[in-house]
Amino acid sequence: MPSFNQSIFHPTVFFLTGIPGFETYHGWIFIPFCCLYVVAISGNGMILFIIITESSLHEPMYYFLSMLSFTDLGLCLSTLVTMVGIFWFNVREISFDACIGQMFFIHGFTFMESSVLLAMAFDRYIAICNPLRYATILTNSRIIKVGFAIVVRGTTALVPLLLLLKRLSFCGSHVLHHSYCFHPDVMKLSCTDTKINSAFGLAIVISTAALDSVLILLSYVLIIHSMLSIASPEERKKAFGTCVSHTSAVAIFYIPMISLSLVHRFGKHAPPLVHTLIANIYLLIPPVMNPIIYSVKTKQIQKAIVKIFLSKII
Repeated sequence: MPSFNQSIFHPTVFFLTGIPGFETYHGWIFIPFCCLYVVAISGNGMILFIIITESSLHEPMYYFLSMLSFTDLGLCLSTLVTMVGIFWFNVREISFDACIGQMFFIHGFTFMESSVLLAMAFDRYIAICNPLRYATILTNSRIIKVGFAIVVRGTTALVPLLLLLKRLSFCGSHVLHHSYCFHPDVMKLSCTDTKINSAFGLAIVISTAALDSVLILLSYVLIIHSMLSIASPEERKKAFGTCVSHTSAVAIFYIPMISLSLVHRFGKHAPPLVHTLIANIYLLIPPVMNPIIYSVKTKQIQKAIVKIFLSKII
């Protein structure tokens, strides 16, 4: 791979990376990636369409599910253009301003998805631990306020983080390790002091994703405690069944995120291929798997999908 430095290229241009060592086969490699994008976009789009059009699904649980599908769509579309450019057209250059914009959407939708998963955990907690007050606590107006708070929380902290990034100088290599702009990856290329950036970025992660994961864990401790107090085994099984989809969504969101964070923190000597694969798994697997999980595990979603297909056939 050629060395890109300030003496040759403008300091505000970065170069994205596809699959290191397999550049010749990028066109073929992107075919499975393309299939994943199609599944993610069509699956989440269908979930959104079903919840909007089916009046029987106008309930808090499905409103939160629609928020999850919206954030997953946002994550997919945030990286689609650069992925297509790299793998099919060999366009690796991205300007610094475009890189900042992509980071805003990628990290913003990531933090929003974490907040949505927390809201869904609260929804399951109320439904199982306090079912008689479920309808009075999670009213439509409160759900709208929660949705607005999720958007504000996911985006406001990013503005100062990205402004801090713009003050840095880049005088060494301008080659990023991923197929998209990722804040820790861009920050590592700076030749100036990044302690403030690192501290602020860590504070944002702790106050969003890390805090959300702790609160989700706490909510499930309370949910399990409430489940164990249910006398009927059938009712206990039914209550547990309502949480399976959400716990699966939490796992497929946080495990790739933690893996990518660990690779950036401690994997300095890891092969570039490891960075690239984990980065793509981090952004593609949750949007692909979430609609599949909720379509398989949620009977109401299944019925709505069957109803739509039957109406099209008829």
